[in-house]
Amino acid sequence: MRKFETMLLLSPELSGEAREEALAVLTGVIEREGGKALESDHWGMRDLAYPIRKHTRGYYVRLVYQGPPSLVAELERNIRIHEHFYRFVTVRLEEAGEEADVQ
Repeated sequence: MRKFETMLLLSPELSGEAREEALAVLTGVIEREGGKALESDHWGMRDLAYPIRKHTRGYYVRLVYQGPPSLVAELERNIRIHEHFYRFVTVRLEEAGEEADVQ
């Protein structure tokens, strides 16, 4: 199983309870697709470089998980459906012993 990291930008208008509920949905998707959630790192409210949907601040969360590559497609599909996620980016983390292909 591969290890992935997804950085999420959530609406600043969400309450703490609604934010946790939205993240619980994503954790459920990870487990349902045969993956395992490893970390959930809340970075908190930060200023944005430019306004997004008329907001200048956003709540950042970093998810680290492992699973099959098909998991990423399903997770990103669920993120796009949910209206409170403004932006996201997913990267594959290098495994121990893997060499980075730097050119």
